[in-house]
Amino acid sequence: MEDIQAPEFVSKQTVEASHFYLDLDPDRASRFTVVCGGMERTSLDYVIERSNFPFWGLEFVDQGEGKLQLENEWFDLKRGTVFAYGPGVRHRIENSSKTGMRKYYLDMYGTDAKSLLLEANLLRGYPLQVRNVKELTDLFSIISTEGKDDQFRSRDIVSLMTRAMIIKIAQRKSTTEGDSPKAFEVYEDIRQYMEDNFRDLTSIAQVAEQCGYTTVYVSRLFKRYAARGAYQYLLRLRMNYAADLLFTQGMKVRDVAEMLQFADAFQFSRAFKRVYGVPPSQLKRSR
Repeated sequence: MEDIQAPEFVSKQTVEASHFYLDLDPDRASRFTVVCGGMERTSLDYVIERSNFPFWGLEFVDQGEGKLQLENEWFDLKRGTVFAYGPGVRHRIENSSKTGMRKYYLDMYGTDAKSLLLEANLLRGYPLQVRNVKELTDLFSIISTEGKDDQFRSRDIVSLMTRAMIIKIAQRKSTTEGDSPKAFEVYEDIRQYMEDNFRDLTSIAQVAEQCGYTTVYVSRLFKRYAARGAYQYLLRLRMNYAADLLFTQGMKVRDVAEMLQFADAFQFSRAFKRVYGVPPSQLKRSR
C-alpha cells in the first residue's frame, strides 16, 4: 500500500504507534466511513487538546492510566475505558501513567457513525468502562490489521467490524450515567455462574440462592444489563445445549429432557418451542 503522510491530528507524542489510513477525505454524502485508526503507546508527557475535531473519534485504553476532559468535566482513564468525541466536542487527553498509556483509536465520518455512538451511550459526555478488555483489544487489533492490509474488500470488512464493535461495546459496557459499577460486577458474576452451571439450574431461585442474592435483585440486574429476564437468559443457555445434544449428538428428546431435569419430554418440548418457535421433534424430522 502506498505510504500516506500522517495527518496533523495524529499525535507525534508516542513511543510506539501503528496507524492505518483509509479515507482522509470522505464523501460528504457518506453515512458511514472509517477514516483511519490504529494503536498508540503514549509518551509520558502525552497531551492532546482539541476543540473541533472533524470526525467521530472512538478511543479505548488497553494499558496505563490517564485523564480525560470532555467539555468541562474531568474523568479518570484506566484499562478498559472507552470514550468518544466528535465535531464540536472539546476534549483533552493526558497520560498520568509512569509507563504511558497504550490505547486504540478509530476515526469515523457520517450520520450513522454518530447514531451508533449515541446508541452505545458514547456521546453522553462521559466515558464507559468495559469488563472484557481482551475481547475489545482483539477486535481493535483485527480491525487495525485489516485496515493496514487494505486488500480487496478490506474497507468493507473494517466498516462492518467497526459497526459490530460499537454494538459490542454497548452490550459489554459496565456503567452508564447513574449506574453502579458494583451492580454490573454482581451481574457479571451471576451471569458467569449461570453459564458455568446451567445444566444443573432449573430456576432463578436456585441461581439467587447460590449467589447470595434475592430473586428480585437478580431479575432486576438482568433486565438492566441483558435487556431480557434472568429466566429467559437461563432458558436460552439450556436450550442451546439441548439443541446441540439433539442435533449434533443425536440424542432422543426424552433423554435430553431427563438430563436437563425436566419433569417429562412434554415439558421440555414446550420450553424448547418457547425459545425456537418449533418443538424439537419437528426439527429432528426436518434434518
